[in-house]
Amino acid sequence: MTTVAAARKRSKFDLKTFLSTIDSGRTIAAVPKKETIFAQGDSADSVFYLQNGKVRLAVVAASGKEATIRILNEGDFFGEGCLTGQPRRMCTATAMTDCTVMRIDKKSMMEVIHRERAFYDMFVAYVLTRNIRYEEDFDKPGTRRFKTNNLVALFRKTKKTVCSRGCEVFSRSARGFRART
Repeated sequence: MTTVAAARKRSKFDLKTFLSTIDSGRTIAAVPKKETIFAQGDSADSVFYLQNGKVRLAVVAASGKEATIRILNEGDFFGEGCLTGQPRRMCTATAMTDCTVMRIDKKSMMEVIHRERAFYDMFVAYVLTRNIRYEEDFDKPGTRRFKTNNLVALFRKTKKTVCSRGCEVFSRSARGFRART
């Protein structure tokens, strides 16, 4: 059993039922295949929950080169960087299939996290489990070198990457690339 499946099995919290009862600050939208949900550089003012379908998260360098950073499936959250004060989207989210997406504004999400302990526990477990899964994927033989080479190729000779909206997204430092706002 994968780490994500184990975390979901341990949780007795019914996320779908809970999300359907949030009073305000949420909207549900049908997103057609290949439509952009949000773009790199857009204002980060909400969290999204993928009710069904698949979504691709990608970053674009100033040179126009694009790298897929994640493929999301039903039940995944995305855009949660706004909860940590991230003012702009660091990537573009695009529907790979016809999707149903719930948008929860930042204020409502923060209220729910502070008010509902079961939701807080589930959400933190989800984010931590997802990060562990990425680390495990990164450590598979051959995967690390492949991903590192792709990112280096994408950002080679790039001092700054400016998104289409004019915000600086990455800068190169002696220790590699770091996100900037």
